[in-house]
Amino acid sequence: MAEGPNDESRWAALEERLQAVEAHRAITDLKSLYGTLADARYSRAGPKPQPEVDGLADQLAALFTRDAVWEGGGSLGLCEGREAIRERFRQPTLHYAWHFFVKPEIRIDGDRATGTWDVLAMITSVEGRALWMVGVEHDEYARVGGQWLHTRMRLDSQLMAPHSKGWAPRSSKGKAS
Repeated sequence: MAEGPNDESRWAALEERLQAVEAHRAITDLKSLYGTLADARYSRAGPKPQPEVDGLADQLAALFTRDAVWEGGGSLGLCEGREAIRERFRQPTLHYAWHFFVKPEIRIDGDRATGTWDVLAMITSVEGRALWMVGVEHDEYARVGGQWLHTRMRLDSQLMAPHSKGWAPRSSKGKAS
């Protein structure tokens, strides 16, 4: 069967759609690996031994471009460049953390992309306080050498609430309303 005049454009459109799906999947996998590695620095007993944390920090830094920016906001700070990001992740700031990245909104534009992710994290502070953290991460990505990497990650924290008290506002009688 001979190809018609529109077959070439149909194949090109199909290839473009496939590339977008593959990019979306690769970025989702990138974010999943980021969360896995960030949380792997901790056990329920606290931060893991420094040599293990250092190895995880190396792997985390490799998920970013050389000139990437990581912005945790507030006390988490701002890191510019892969080496600064690696150093930041070498120094756990919590006793324990487990992050959930959900509701991704990823927009692909050739070899660039942006994404937002809602974040829910169960954390234990270094003082031993169990907390819920809710926020939104605003990410930018680039495809470098065929691999998707973070170029920018900015956390917009929405809520930090003690686990024991929850996040509901308190009424004048001390009960959640």
